[in-house]
Amino acid sequence: MGQRLTQIATRTGDNGTTGLGDKTRVSKNSLRVHAMGDVDELNSNIGLLLCEAMPDDVRELLVGVQHELFNLGGELSIPGFELLKLDAVLALEEALAHYNANLPTLQEFILPAGSRAAALAHVCRTVARRAERAVVALGNQDALKYAPQQYLNRLSDLMFVLARVLNRYRTDGSVGDDVYWRSERLAKSASD
Repeated sequence: MGQRLTQIATRTGDNGTTGLGDKTRVSKNSLRVHAMGDVDELNSNIGLLLCEAMPDDVRELLVGVQHELFNLGGELSIPGFELLKLDAVLALEEALAHYNANLPTLQEFILPAGSRAAALAHVCRTVARRAERAVVALGNQDALKYAPQQYLNRLSDLMFVLARVLNRYRTDGSVGDDVYWRSERLAKSASD
C-alpha cells in the first residue's frame, strides 16, 4: 500500500487535486476519486448501521465487509493494484444464500423502511449501488479488475436481504416484518 498519513492537513489538495497511492496527483473530480469517495461513504454508512442492535452474526459479517471495503478503496487508490480478492465476492454470495433462505418469499415490493437498523441497511444498499455505478464508469475509462464491480453488486443485494433480516429482529423477542408498498394499481386490481 501507499505511504501512511502522518499529518492530515497537508494543504496539498488546495489546488483541487489529490494524491493517489502511487504518488500521482489527479483532479478531485476524477472518476477514480468519485469511486473512492462512494466506497468510503458506503463504509461510513455501514459503520453507522453497526451502532444499532442486531444479531451477532450479522454484526460480524458487516465488520468483515468494512475491512473488504477498505481493501477496495485501497485498490482504487493505486491504479493497477489488486487488494480485493474473488474470495470476498464468494463470501458475500454465501451470506446472501444463508440469510435469504430464512426469509419469506416476497409477493410485492417493499419500502426502504421499518426498523431504524433496516432503514440504515437500505441506505447502505443505495450507496452500494452508487459506488458500483462509479466503479463501472471508472472501468470504462481505466483498466480495472472485475472483483470490485462484482463485490459492490453482491453487497447491494446483501444489504437488501439484511434489511429484511433486521426488520424481523427485535431484542424483546417479538417478530417484525417488512413495510409493503401499497400500490393503487394493485389495490384496484384486487378489488375488481
